[in-house]
Amino acid sequence: MPEDKLPEYKRRNRAVSVADALAGAIDPVLRKRGFASRDIISHWSLIAPAPFNETTLPEKLSWPRASNNADGATLVLRCAPGQALFAQHEAPAIAAAVNRYFGYVLVRDVRLSAEPFTPGSGRKVQKQHKPSPDAIARVGAQTERVEDETLREALRVLGLALSSKTERNNG
Repeated sequence: MPEDKLPEYKRRNRAVSVADALAGAIDPVLRKRGFASRDIISHWSLIAPAPFNETTLPEKLSWPRASNNADGATLVLRCAPGQALFAQHEAPAIAAAVNRYFGYVLVRDVRLSAEPFTPGSGRKVQKQHKPSPDAIARVGAQTERVEDETLREALRVLGLALSSKTERNNG
C-alpha cells in the first residue's frame, strides 16, 4: 500500500537573520541621515583606505538641494581624536575610495563632524583560555605517534584549541 504524501506544512514564523529583522528599524533612521542603504556603514572597514577604516566612521551624507545635480554628496565623518587633521588632508583620497567602491560619484566632498569617534568601541575583547593540564596530556598522547614534527605541532595546537572550546562550552 503506497504511503500518501502529506502536504508540506508552511511555517509562518520562520527564522530570519538579525540584519533582516532590524532592517525595518534601522533603514528609516539611515535615510534621514542621507544614506540610501546600509552598505557604506556596514562595509566601511573595506571601503575606506587604511588607517581611516579604523579611525573614522560615516555619520551622514548631505545631498545638494538641486534636484538635477549629479555631482555627489558631502560625506560627514566622525573622526578619532588626534586624527582630524590627517583625515581632512586625505579627504580626496577617502572620497575617491568611496566612489571606487560604489562605481559612481557618490561623494563629492568629505567634511569632519565635531563629535568624536572612539575606534574599537564595538569590538568584543576575547580573553585567552589556557587549556587544563589534563587536556594538554590527552592531546599530547594522541599526537605523539605523528612522525612529521610540523604536522604534529599543528595537530597539537588544533587539538588544544578544540579542547579549550569544549571546556568553555561545558564549564
